Amino acid sequence: MKLAVKNLENKEVGSIELADEVFGVPVRADILARVVNWQLAKRRSGNHKTKQIWEIQGTTKKPYKQKGTGRARQGSLRSPQFRGGAVIFGPHVRDHGYDLQKKVRALGLRTALSAKQAEGKLIIVEDAKLAEAKTKLLVKHLAGLGWESVLIIDGPAVDANFALAASNIPKVDLLPQQGANVYDILRRDTLVLTRAAVEHLEARLK
Repeated sequence: MKLAVKNLENKEVGSIELADEVFGVPVRADILARVVNWQLAKRRSGNHKTKQIWEIQGTTKKPYKQKGTGRARQGSLRSPQFRGGAVIFGPHVRDHGYDLQKKVRALGLRTALSAKQAEGKLIIVEDAKLAEAKTKLLVKHLAGLGWESVLIIDGPAVDANFALAASNIPKVDLLPQQGANVYDILRRDTLVLTRAAVEHLEARLK
């Protein structure tokens, strides 16, 4: 398939042929869900924790005698049935990440790219570079292009001026091609790839 190539002034400067095996695969919601869940699970810190009975500071004395009170027998005020006591089956520090096959991860990325292309929300630009790191200048370019919620993926290295200008604009993300991932592609409305990003992504995913 062929798409037009624009510049930041919203002028057409050429065209590019996109590989069908990367940008034209069937859109599978189940694959996208698997990859997104895998990514989000890896991001979890897993540092939530409740105290077990041996971790609670307090008296070890028996609250009252075993028999003759008419109440249930108790051995410790640190037991879970008392206020301030232990928590049974509470969360503990652990890693929430799990493995996902490389083929599934690659298929997920191809599917996400194809989904944006099928929706007409994939834009190809010549490059993502600015002469100076001015946020005002980049905001002007984005307004002219009609981009509000956008992920811009560049080649192996992003332009320093462009990165600085985009760093404090809400809903504008910038990534090198090796950082392209399903979650970030789907969370933004428009996907913008530079010509260099297309070349590297096709070489990586074909």
